[in-house]
Amino acid sequence: MNVDKNMPISLIGAGQMGSGIGEVFASAGFSVKIHDVSEEIFERSRRKISDSLEKLNSKNQLAEPVEVIEQRISYHRDLDELADGDVFIESVLEDFPTKSGVFKRLSKILKPSSLVATNTSSYSITTLSQLLPWPEKFIGFHFMNPPPRMKLLEVIRGLHTSDVTFNFFWRLAESLAKMPIPSRNSPGFVLNRILIPMINEAIHTLYEGVSSIEHIDKTLQLGANHPMGPLGLADLIGLDTVLAIMKTLHREMGDDKYRPCPLLESYVANGKLGKKTKSGFYEYQ
Repeated sequence: MNVDKNMPISLIGAGQMGSGIGEVFASAGFSVKIHDVSEEIFERSRRKISDSLEKLNSKNQLAEPVEVIEQRISYHRDLDELADGDVFIESVLEDFPTKSGVFKRLSKILKPSSLVATNTSSYSITTLSQLLPWPEKFIGFHFMNPPPRMKLLEVIRGLHTSDVTFNFFWRLAESLAKMPIPSRNSPGFVLNRILIPMINEAIHTLYEGVSSIEHIDKTLQLGANHPMGPLGLADLIGLDTVLAIMKTLHREMGDDKYRPCPLLESYVANGKLGKKTKSGFYEYQ
C-alpha cells in the first residue's frame, strides 16, 4: 500500500496523545476520524488542538490556516463510523485491559486490507497483535509527547509484522516530517527503556531527600544540557503513564532496578498525575 493523503486516518482515543497525533496528521494534509466515548472528551480534544495550532500559527509554523487544518478532523462516538478506514492507530490509556477491549471491538470492523498500529509506549507488539485477525498487518507506531513538536517516531515490529506493513508505516512517518527509528519488540522499546528508568531514579533522588524538586531538575538542565528536568518531564508525560511503563519494565525484565519508586506510586494513588490534573511534582494553573 502506498502512502496517499486521500486515505482517511482512523484514530482511536482523543486524549492527550490522541489529540496530538490527530493534529499531526491533519496538519500534514490527511483527513482524520477520531473515535472516543463522550462529547466531553471531544470538546477537550478540540480545545487542545485549537490552542496548539494557534500557538504554531503565531510562530509562522503552519503551512495552512488553522481552520483549514481543523476541518480535516471529525469526531465519532460510534466505532462503526470508522469502518471505511484503511489505516487505524490506537492511542488510548496505557492500560492493557483497555487496549485489549479496543482491539477486540476493532477486529469486528476491519477489512482484510486494513493496517493497524498502536501508540503503546511499553506493551508487547506481538502480544497485542494476537487480538486482531491479521497480526501481520499490525505494528507499533510510537509518537513522543507532545506529538506536534517532537520529531522522533519509533516504528516497532512484532513477531508477525510483515515487510509491507513496516515499510508503509516507515514511509507514513516520513510523510509527517518525523524521524522514524526502528526498534525491536523489547520492553520500553528504545526511548522509554532509557528515559523512564532515569525519571524513576530522579524520583528516588527526591524520595531519599538528596535534593529538592527544583534543584534535581536544574541539575539535569544545567549539568546534562536537558531542555527540561526529569520531574517536570514526568509531569508532562503523566505520572500514571510513567508508572505504567515502569511496571511493565519491572514485570517483563524481571530486574528490581526497574521497580517503581514508592513516591511515584503514592502520587498516582492520590490522583496527582502531573499537568493533566494540574498537580504533580509541580502545581499548574
